[in-house]
Amino acid sequence: MTLMPALYIGHGAPPLLDDPLWSGQLAAWAAQDLPRPTAILIVSAHWESAPIMLSASGAPLVYDFGGFDAKYYQMTYETPDATALAARIAAMMPATEPVHQHASRGLDHGAWVPLKIMYPDGDIPVLQMSLPTQDPARLLGIGERLRPLRDEGVLIIGSGFLTHGLPFLTDFRIDAPAPGWSKDFDAWAGEALARGDVDALSNYRSLAPGMPFAHPTVEHYTPLFVTLGAATTPDEPGIQVIDGFWLGLSKRSLQVA
Repeated sequence: MTLMPALYIGHGAPPLLDDPLWSGQLAAWAAQDLPRPTAILIVSAHWESAPIMLSASGAPLVYDFGGFDAKYYQMTYETPDATALAARIAAMMPATEPVHQHASRGLDHGAWVPLKIMYPDGDIPVLQMSLPTQDPARLLGIGERLRPLRDEGVLIIGSGFLTHGLPFLTDFRIDAPAPGWSKDFDAWAGEALARGDVDALSNYRSLAPGMPFAHPTVEHYTPLFVTLGAATTPDEPGIQVIDGFWLGLSKRSLQVA
């Protein structure tokens, strides 16, 4: 079986579904550059919960957003049962990382919006895992525990946004110029990723320019560490597949082997 890479992606907001540029980049990435997954495990910025929780197969989508066109609240994304993957993950985690199977929570928009673009047929089992901490070292360890899933064809995705200073945006056009704090953090992170500098990326609070404006809260950045932990060699540079800005926020996205 082909070893699956692991990804860190930006997920934007529901209008991403109608943006031909970014949605086209995500669709091409999945269709042209990735092996077909046997299943998908995605960690979204929008489910912060400890202990680790897993989504329920067949549960309705979570419409965890407001102020958008009514059509986004009617969307569905039905995927095959992922119960077997949930059991596999629970068995992989140590006693210090207990896993809870949520009875009713479905995929939130950090999961279903990008996956609806990347795998529109909905014919691959999808499981969402909560983000149980913001500590980079602990998330790297969780990613390392999950690494064997890649040998089984499971696509591991950390879903966030490389900059996410929403309170500091003043121009909400998709093609709005990026604020200085967003450009500075994006450039720093891009260079650190190109070096495979996990230590620098982990010490972003003190090292990264643009803080805290780029991440007044950090849950859109920290899924990156699950991805890096799942890499075969976390300090080997990955491939930065997508870059640029959306609403002035960095959509830089990464693929690691």
